Amino acid sequence: MSNNVSNKIKVNWRGIDLVTAAILAVALGVAFWGFDTLVYPFLGLITAGFPPVGELVLGIWIIPAVAGALLVRRPGAAIYMELIAANVELLLGNTWGVTVLVSALLQAIGVEIIFLIFRYRRFTFGVAALGGMLSAILEICLYEWWSYVPDYTPLFKAIFLVCGVISGAFVAGGGAFWLIRGLGKTGALNAFAAGREASAK
Repeated sequence: MSNNVSNKIKVNWRGIDLVTAAILAVALGVAFWGFDTLVYPFLGLITAGFPPVGELVLGIWIIPAVAGALLVRRPGAAIYMELIAANVELLLGNTWGVTVLVSALLQAIGVEIIFLIFRYRRFTFGVAALGGMLSAILEICLYEWWSYVPDYTPLFKAIFLVCGVISGAFVAGGGAFWLIRGLGKTGALNAFAAGREASAK
């Protein structure tokens, strides 16, 4: 009986989960806006010669979803943080308008699926990277291929996908993993298992 109980996925959120995740998501949403405004236009110029490689930045927008799963460790955390960050980005103004909410949902679902497969019990770099990768696959295959690059050749679409998956693994997965680890080491996340684990290392 005790084993069955211990194997259950935690679904009850604490107040501190909601508040801390929301604060971090808002901060990331503001960072999105800054990236969209100050950095993204220049990246477009840099990759103009071979546009598919521009998808190497996709992981930037997936970081909140992976960070949410790593921090809160409960179903829905990726969706919660990703949608808050996307709404902040939308309210501050961006290039894509309300469509960022579609992207946010697809990205978050990919992360949720991976952490659900591991029953929200493994929070390693590898699991974070897998979450970022599936997030990128869903975002690209279900949305971006058809909305952003419908005129790409099959080869360009494949390269676009590969670049997005790489970014999902290392920029989103790795970025979120080290973000939570770094915040944990400061003591700011001591109310969370992720913070206590980081502080102990």
